[in-house]
Amino acid sequence: MSEAPTLSARTGRARKVPRILVLGGGYVGLFTALQIRKRMGRREAAIVVVDPRSYMTYQPFLPEAAAGSIEPRHVVAPHRRLLRGSTVLSGRVTDLNHGARKATITPVEGESYDVSYDHVVVALGAVARVLPIPGLAENGIGFKQIEEAIALRNQVLNKMDVAASTWDPEARRRMLTFTFVGGGFAGIEAIGEIEDMARAACKDFDSIRPEDLRFVLIEGTRRILPEVGDELGGYALEQLRRRGIEIKLNTFLNSAEDGHMVCSDGDEFDSDTLVWTAGVKANPVIAASDLPIDKQGRVRTLPTLQVVDDEGSVVEGAWAAGDCAGVPDISTGEPDVYCGPTAQHAVRQARHLGDNIVRHLGGEAVTDYSHKNMGTVASLGLYKGVAQIQGIKFRGPLAWFMHRTYHMWAMPSFNRKARILLDWTTALIFNREMVALGSLQSPREAFTAAAADRADRANKEPVGK
Repeated sequence: MSEAPTLSARTGRARKVPRILVLGGGYVGLFTALQIRKRMGRREAAIVVVDPRSYMTYQPFLPEAAAGSIEPRHVVAPHRRLLRGSTVLSGRVTDLNHGARKATITPVEGESYDVSYDHVVVALGAVARVLPIPGLAENGIGFKQIEEAIALRNQVLNKMDVAASTWDPEARRRMLTFTFVGGGFAGIEAIGEIEDMARAACKDFDSIRPEDLRFVLIEGTRRILPEVGDELGGYALEQLRRRGIEIKLNTFLNSAEDGHMVCSDGDEFDSDTLVWTAGVKANPVIAASDLPIDKQGRVRTLPTLQVVDDEGSVVEGAWAAGDCAGVPDISTGEPDVYCGPTAQHAVRQARHLGDNIVRHLGGEAVTDYSHKNMGTVASLGLYKGVAQIQGIKFRGPLAWFMHRTYHMWAMPSFNRKARILLDWTTALIFNREMVALGSLQSPREAFTAAAADRADRANKEPVGK
């Protein structure tokens, strides 16, 4: 089962078992490591997982976490608890030299160091594709991590708190205007859940009515949710507009300087909240590595999930899957068609990748990744959704229930499944918690203010006292 001993770049000692370095602890990284460890013990393979966070974020649940339907801690899966028997390194991958079989890791504190390996799994995922729009970097917030979901929830509820105590109509209008850019799954589910939460929260305010809130979605193409098809996408568009959400199709955000939104359709308005979900790009570390990449900046792979060069030759010891990999979708039977950047693909590819690495180490032939599409599901808020399962289309509460059921099933560990189910049950009985904890973003603010006040008073005391 094991390969010939290799030399560790850090210790200089010979390794008796192959070291598999997994770059990234998201869907692909976590499930690949779990699959390998499930089939191979520590004496057969050493697994090292590198990620700047100590947990995997299950992104399909971010909208519900932001809306208060799920406790934020329950939509993350802790690496060290799930990956027992593997080494977990907290740090960023800043360089990958596959020719030398080593990766450079930069921890949160301390100097960078190199980790050698026999096989590398590139599972770095994608980052937000931020366009050079004036004011976007200064005023926007993404929606890919749990920290961003919590920050968005606090932002919306805090703006409502402040607006309820403000009599300036222009300031109120600005605070109660929430702008989302991007009409894919992330943008639609985020605005659907947040709008639902904010309008429900209005009952706790004497001076804010549901109609005082303004939600604007900006989408550069002619439709939303292209993954569910024109019919269900059109239904979702109609339902969101019925709820008073303004959806600007074939429109781009031209500027967001100082919170002043300028759209390509000529509309201009002020908004204190700007959520950016308009696309992603492969992690830039990949482009700086010596691995072959395609035109989209993704690692070029075969259906076996092995990295392949421009001539079609396998790059030994290199594997990739997920958002950062260009994986051919052989289920379509058409050339130049690649698997989409979805959680469904990532989880399935990860398990197949883990099995292929085990096969390769055992001297067996690797197999192609092929999938049968189960369908697509999307939430539009509490009891609202669209779904297409095995060609059958669903709308409303049933589609919303399917969305929740599928993603709870896909969430790793029984512990997290049980906690999420308990969160949903509790929310049905007691409703969602709608409290802004904006101070979480600046926990030392009160202490710093107190210290500054003490210093100020000390400076004002008479010299001779």
